Amino acid sequence: MSTAFRPPNLALTTIGLSLATFMQVLDTTIANVSLPTIAGNLGVSSNQSTWVITSFAVSMAISLPLTGFLTRRFGEVKLFVWSTLLFALTSFLCGVSQSMGMLILFRAIQGAVAGPMYPITQSLLISIYPPAKRGMALALLAMVTVVAPIAGPILGGVITDNYSWPWIFFINVPIGIFASSVVAAQMRERVEKTERPKIDYVGLITLIIGVGALQVVLDKGNDEDWFNSTFIVVTSIISAIALAVFLIWELTDKDPIVDLKLFRHRNFSAGTLALVLAYAAFFSIGLLVPLWLQRNLGYTSTWAGFATAPLGVIPVLLTFIVGKYAHRMDLRLLASAAFVVMGVTCFMRSDFYLGIDFTHVALVQLIQGLGVALFFMPVLSILLSDLQQNEIAAGSGLATFLRTLGGSFAASITTFLWEHRAVVHHAQLAERINPYNPVATGAIEQLGGGNDQLAAGMINGMITQQGYQIAFNEVFHMLGWIFIALVAVIWLAKPPFAAKAGPSSGGH
Repeated sequence: MSTAFRPPNLALTTIGLSLATFMQVLDTTIANVSLPTIAGNLGVSSNQSTWVITSFAVSMAISLPLTGFLTRRFGEVKLFVWSTLLFALTSFLCGVSQSMGMLILFRAIQGAVAGPMYPITQSLLISIYPPAKRGMALALLAMVTVVAPIAGPILGGVITDNYSWPWIFFINVPIGIFASSVVAAQMRERVEKTERPKIDYVGLITLIIGVGALQVVLDKGNDEDWFNSTFIVVTSIISAIALAVFLIWELTDKDPIVDLKLFRHRNFSAGTLALVLAYAAFFSIGLLVPLWLQRNLGYTSTWAGFATAPLGVIPVLLTFIVGKYAHRMDLRLLASAAFVVMGVTCFMRSDFYLGIDFTHVALVQLIQGLGVALFFMPVLSILLSDLQQNEIAAGSGLATFLRTLGGSFAASITTFLWEHRAVVHHAQLAERINPYNPVATGAIEQLGGGNDQLAAGMINGMITQQGYQIAFNEVFHMLGWIFIALVAVIWLAKPPFAAKAGPSSGGH
């Protein structure tokens, strides 16, 4: 077995890899707050503008599980460098788009080239660090994964308000060129074994159709009123058929394009399940809290960003401590502690009310940051621990794909639950407002000053607010119990949890 490759400047290589990942993760959220401005500038409805997010998410979801196949074909370094350069190029093309059609097309291509960047970064970091320092490398990547989505909306808001929306894409160009140049130069001497695996066309086509249709259903379900829409029903049927064929084919094909046999590894299965469910719940928090702050408490998008930002403070401070000392402990204990902290903060939010102040909201976000700091690195280490070196890129791609899909499911389910439960509570509260309730009639007289219609409108507004608040509290109570249940899931994994060392080629 050859000795592992070390780049001439490990710190510079790490910066290059981390910057590219930061840019890619940032881009999943940076456009969200700019959609109204983009829609206005390009002359389309706000509903049409959401395809800017959907097209990126669909393409990335399709390309993520192909990482293993692409790595075997082109090699990890070449795939990383070209993905990063193409990401910078498509970012530039997004910025110069003159119509919504052009922007959606370039966002779709951007999502496709973005897919392999995160898993390849993970695989390369593990391969260039000695075993004792791999925890540190994974912790750094975990910090990037947490901080970038928080920074995205704030940065997007500031750029859109002070400059113009194309700059949310243009800022990627110098970062992408720098990161790809650094990694190409530092990893030039790394020997990579490539092969020409036959292309599994059935797997590829069913993956594109199945995952693409599923992602569209999840992104558009709430807007289209779910299964009351023919479009959603038809798209769901297409997705279900394509994914069923994909699963059967991939499990029986000799050379599948996505290696589902990776789930034969116990730690990979348990770790991936914990990652997907925990990330789905974590993603729900990141989605619901800013929405609630803006809809119920009247915050602007920038202030909602500031209220949620303390989440990133503790992960930034603790990253290197967790990375350095985590492997001296049972990683399942660290992950369990993370799930308990995140569960407790969800229970704290289930007691939130309409009059709550900024400090209280920000403080709960800060406490949750402790859970986040202890979550990603141990879970990533556990799920990669029993993979061979030549399986890491494929395993990381598959786990990241499922994590992304879990986030999409969570976004759809939690927003649907929040809306649905708010309607239920509105109906229950409104039942009490009737001519036979002296408290209600007294309040109507007092509020309206003789104008009953005005008073009824004001009371309806209050009931709507309270309905959303009760529903918000219910959803967070449920999320709290999901985190607590995940403690049992992570203990399905068995030590040792050190990532496998391997030759520099990234393959045996």
